[in-house]
Amino acid sequence: MLDNRNNDDEYIGRLKPLAVLITLVIFILIARVGYLQIVDGEYYARLADGNRIRIIPTVAPRGTFFDRNGQLLVTNRPGFVVSLLPLTEPIKPEVIARISKLLNVPIEDIQRKIAAHVGFDPIRIKMDVTPDIVTIIEEQKYEYPGVVIEVQPIRNYILKQEGAHTFGYVSEISDEELERKKDEGYKSGDTIGKFGLEKVYDKEVRGENGGEQVEVDVAGKPVQILGKKEPRPGYDLILTIDRDLQVAAELAVDRMLAEIHANAAAAVVLNPQNGEVLAMVSRPAFDPNLFAHGISTKDWNAINTNPYHPMDNKTITGEYPPGSTFKIVTGTAALAAGKVDPYEQIFDGGTHWLIPKGNAGGEALGWLDFHAALAHSDNVYFYEMGNRLGVDLLGHYAKMFGLGSVTGIDLPYESPGLVASKEYKMEVYGEEWFLSETFDAAIGQGFNLVTPLQAAMVMGEIAANGQRFKPHVVKKIVTQNGEVIKDIQPELVGTLDVPPDVIQRVQAGLHEVTKTGTAARNFAGFPYQIAGKTGTAENSQGRDHGWFVGYGPFENPTVSVAVIVEQGGFGATSAVPIGRQILEAAFAIQAQRGSF
Repeated sequence: MLDNRNNDDEYIGRLKPLAVLITLVIFILIARVGYLQIVDGEYYARLADGNRIRIIPTVAPRGTFFDRNGQLLVTNRPGFVVSLLPLTEPIKPEVIARISKLLNVPIEDIQRKIAAHVGFDPIRIKMDVTPDIVTIIEEQKYEYPGVVIEVQPIRNYILKQEGAHTFGYVSEISDEELERKKDEGYKSGDTIGKFGLEKVYDKEVRGENGGEQVEVDVAGKPVQILGKKEPRPGYDLILTIDRDLQVAAELAVDRMLAEIHANAAAAVVLNPQNGEVLAMVSRPAFDPNLFAHGISTKDWNAINTNPYHPMDNKTITGEYPPGSTFKIVTGTAALAAGKVDPYEQIFDGGTHWLIPKGNAGGEALGWLDFHAALAHSDNVYFYEMGNRLGVDLLGHYAKMFGLGSVTGIDLPYESPGLVASKEYKMEVYGEEWFLSETFDAAIGQGFNLVTPLQAAMVMGEIAANGQRFKPHVVKKIVTQNGEVIKDIQPELVGTLDVPPDVIQRVQAGLHEVTKTGTAARNFAGFPYQIAGKTGTAENSQGRDHGWFVGYGPFENPTVSVAVIVEQGGFGATSAVPIGRQILEAAFAIQAQRGSF
C-alpha cells in the first residue's frame, strides 16, 4: 500500500512541471491572440481586405485639341484593350502562349510586362484590338482565365498625317521613361505623350485615372462594388493653328513635291504681331494614329528606314543654309551700321573686284542701289556689304534677329541653327577665317544655318517693325466645361536695335521683290500687296534647296510665311508657288472670318 502511494506521488510530481508548461503555453497563446486582435487587429484586417478587395482602374480620357476656331483636331474614341488581370493566381503559361498567338504579340513581351507589373492594375497587352478578337475571348472564356477586355479611350488624330509633327503622338510608356517618371504617378502600361504637343503638355492633357473598389470571392469573381471614383478627363488645348489654313498649306506642299519630284519640304505660317503659329507643315510625314494603338513592326520599319526622315519636324529641327533670304539680315546690318547709303550705287560687273565671286547664273546687273540689289537678289552687292561689315559685326546683327538660338516655341527638340563666326571655324576646324567666307556668310552660305521657323521669324520681325514675339502653338488650356486654366499671352522677346527708317527701307526692298524682282512673275495679279524674298541654298548632297519667305498684307501684316523645298532647285520655281498658295488661303480665310 505504501509502495502504491509512493508511486502516485512520484507520478503527480512528474506531471506538475508538464502542467505548468502547458499552462504557460496556453497563456502565451491567449496573450498572442489578444495582442493580434487588439494591437495588430487593424493591420491584419487590412490584409484580409486586400485578399478580397481589388482596385480596378478606369483610364481618364486625354484632353481634346481644338483649332483657334473651335474645330476638332485631336480627340478620343472608344477602343477595346486586351489585358491580364491575375486576381487570385498568376496567369498560367499555357494562357500566355494562347493569348500570344491570338494577338500576335511575342511571349517574351508579355512576360516582360508581367514581370514589371506592380499592384492589381490590369496588365495591358494590346490596345485597340478588332471586334473579332473580342468575340473569341468572350466566347472562349474558359480558354483565357485571367484575360479581360477593357473599353478605353483611344487617341484619334482626325487629320491623320496633316499636322502630325505639331500635334505629336502617344504610346505606351517605356521602361526607361517609367524609371524617370515613376515619382510623377506614372505606371507600367500607361499611355504617355511621346512627341509634339502631346509630349510637351502631357501632364495637362493626361487627366487623372479613376477606378472601382470591387469585392471578390475566393475564386476571384466580383461580388459587389464597394466604391467608385470617376476619372477626371485631361484639360483641353485650344491651339493657335487654323485647321483650314493647315490643310491648305499641306495640300500646297504636297502638290509641289509631286510636280517637281522632290521628297522633303517644310512650311511655317505665323502672325508676326503676336507669335501665334497658324500652320506648320513638314514632309514627309506619318500617321500618329499608328502609334496610338501600338505600331506594327511593318509600319515602324517603313517610317524608320525612310531616308527623308518622316519623324523629324523639319520646321524646327531642320537646319539649312538660308541662302539669299539671309540678305535681309545683311542689308539691315549694313544700313544700321552706316556701312552703305541706301542710294549709293555699287557696280556689279559679274564678279566682285576683290574675290572673283559672282551671281549664281553669271549675271552682271550693273549699277545698283540698296532697293534694286535686294529686289533682284544681287550677290555682288551683298558681297560688298559683307566686306564692309566684317563677319563679327554681321554675326552681331544675325544674333539680334534671334538666329543661332532656339526661339522657345512650345514644341520639343528645337534646333538653334548656327551663325557663322571665326570662333566656330577655329573651334571645329582649327583654321583661320578668310574674307571669302565672309562673302559666303553675307549671302547666307558657308557656315550659316537656320530652321524654317527662324526664317519665318526674321521675316516677321521686319513685318512687325523690329519686334520679335515668342512663337507658340497653344493659345489656351481649358477644362471640358470651358474654364480657362491658362491663357497664353503674346510675349515680346526681342527688338531690333536699329533706326525705324532702316526697317522701312528693308520693307520697301522686300515689297519690290514681289513687284519687279525675283518673285514678281509668281505674284503677278496677286490681289494683295505683300513683301517677300526668294533664296536658293547650295547643297553638297544634291540639288540646291529652294527658299521663300514673305509677309502680308504689306501695310498691315498679319501673316508671315517661310517655305523650304529640299533639293527643289531655284526658290522662285519650287518654294514661291507654295508660298503664294498659302498666302492666298490665309487672306481668304482672314477675309471670311476677320483678322487672325
